[in-house]
Amino acid sequence: MQHPYTRLPARSFWRTAVAEPDPLDISDLWTPKFTIGQDDPVVTAGSCFAAHIGRALLEEGMHWYDAELPPPGLTRAERSARGYRRFSFRTGNIYTAAALRQWIAWALDEEKPPEEVWAEDGVFHDPYRPTVEPDGFPSPDDLLRSRDTTLAAVRTALIKADVLVFTLGLTEAWHDTPTGTVLPMCPGTVRGTFDPARHVLRNHTVAQVHSDLTSVLDLARGVNSRLRMVLTVSPVPLTATATGRHALVATTHSKSVLRAAAGQLADESDHVDYFPSYEIVTGFPYRAASYEPNLRTVSPDGVAFVMRHFFEALQGRPVAPRPVPETPTPVVGGEDHWCDDAVLDYYNPRPIPAAR
Repeated sequence: MQHPYTRLPARSFWRTAVAEPDPLDISDLWTPKFTIGQDDPVVTAGSCFAAHIGRALLEEGMHWYDAELPPPGLTRAERSARGYRRFSFRTGNIYTAAALRQWIAWALDEEKPPEEVWAEDGVFHDPYRPTVEPDGFPSPDDLLRSRDTTLAAVRTALIKADVLVFTLGLTEAWHDTPTGTVLPMCPGTVRGTFDPARHVLRNHTVAQVHSDLTSVLDLARGVNSRLRMVLTVSPVPLTATATGRHALVATTHSKSVLRAAAGQLADESDHVDYFPSYEIVTGFPYRAASYEPNLRTVSPDGVAFVMRHFFEALQGRPVAPRPVPETPTPVVGGEDHWCDDAVLDYYNPRPIPAAR
């Protein structure tokens, strides 16, 4: 008797696809919905894990498009500290779909960003990019001009790109109620001052994330009808949660919401695909092997493993593993230095235990 399960390939069954193969030999995890050519401009944005993608694209000889190049004369460390060459524009980490929608709406003049700045010790910080200038801006005008430069870069990137790769990181977001905007970090952690009457935590739902991603796609394709989007979910757990839940439970909730929303939109739209970086790092067969000892930072080997799956699926052939740099991604206090939210562990009442 014939039924749908009699015609399924081995990849559709847990035993043959997951349990029996060596974890390093598990394949066919992603079947790209559309091609990404070697010369197709690709722009990247998202959480701290997304910062690895642009560099990997360049190393593979693909066209990672950087729309906001650093000024001449900066050292590599200075460029990194000021948020250059991390994503395709100097927004800093964009952890939520709501924040990405906000940046794009500002860049395309669909909405107007607030002109509020945060003053601290005689310098000024951008509430929406609190880490891009560690020493602050000398004046509010300098800050707003710099933000305008970034908004112009976002607009240029959307117009020129063939593909936008966005990595979703969080569902928890702090909203500024007077302006109706979403902030990248809780005020008072990195910069600014927390006001409980003004700053409200919202844990975005599947429906909200799906709605924001849909708006991103509509806005972006409104200026570039050829643009396609690849969504991923960051495998980096939450540093801390303000929901009152255990950090493990909060992380599972957040990643599940993001995965569901990204998958739903990819199923609905011919212009959106989902790449399973989250599953490749956190899946059962991999046993957390791609994490550093803090069980949060993805190791260089782990990043290389994820990107190997990405390129092999795109190119339809095995890709030779690239050597991991002798100097790995800097980790400060056990945290990836690209993750702005890593600062939240500073507020942990229990100190980091000494290495054994």
